[in-house]
Amino acid sequence: MTFSKLGAAITFNVEEEIFNWLRDAERPIEVQDFTSPNILNSDFTGLVLEYKDKLKSHKGTIGLHGPFFGLDLGNREIELQKLISKRLLVALDICEQLGAKYIVIHSPFNDWMNLNKRQYPHVLSSTISAMTDILEAPLKRASDIGCTLVLENCDDTDPKMRLNAIQEINHPNLRLSLDTGHAFLSHSNYNAPSVIDFIDAAEGYLAHVHLQDVDGYADRHWLPGEGSITWPAVADALKNCPTKPHLVIEVRKNMHRIPNAITYLESLFRL
Repeated sequence: MTFSKLGAAITFNVEEEIFNWLRDAERPIEVQDFTSPNILNSDFTGLVLEYKDKLKSHKGTIGLHGPFFGLDLGNREIELQKLISKRLLVALDICEQLGAKYIVIHSPFNDWMNLNKRQYPHVLSSTISAMTDILEAPLKRASDIGCTLVLENCDDTDPKMRLNAIQEINHPNLRLSLDTGHAFLSHSNYNAPSVIDFIDAAEGYLAHVHLQDVDGYADRHWLPGEGSITWPAVADALKNCPTKPHLVIEVRKNMHRIPNAITYLESLFRL
């Protein structure tokens, strides 16, 4: 397959040199300032306007990481479902203003569900039912503005659960996201499939990848090559992917080394 350009997730205060490097090369930029709890309750108009000005000359893909703290997409409480849906709609308003083509949302599935899927079979079906209700209005809004919701693995230990949910909801603006670090943590701590198996399990629904490295103990968000993930194998798995996902490095520090990390990954992808 032909890979998309590798990009990076940023916040507004990212080093100007790194932002300019991403912008000038027309690499994907994923905005991550709107994930903090309660930020969508505040007046964020000024920040959005500053971002619009900052991104106005950017010709690459723009994405947004949506809010997720406490916003369980599997929540069965109707009043809370309304609140979660409302939060996503506000985030989609920001997507429209910034021209974001995708928004990352977090999976509600976890290891308890995987271990107990036969003991309590209704849990999976009710989780997907809750997702369907919560995402109904956001998916309509996303469709109207040309944006795709990408469902990221967090505590998932069975990658097929997200795939089944996507297939059952069956909406063209809902696809899968893979976080390499989260997948490796689940593999290391819960005997989940490997990162490459998470990629393979996405089949034709993988639209987005967070590229980050970990040591198997915590969600480090290190640069690729600094942890325990076998990146040549990840690159080979992505080469066999039937889709062309957005590829985004997501790290918490050492942002100045992103160009070197991208050069390393591109050597594996042979870009």
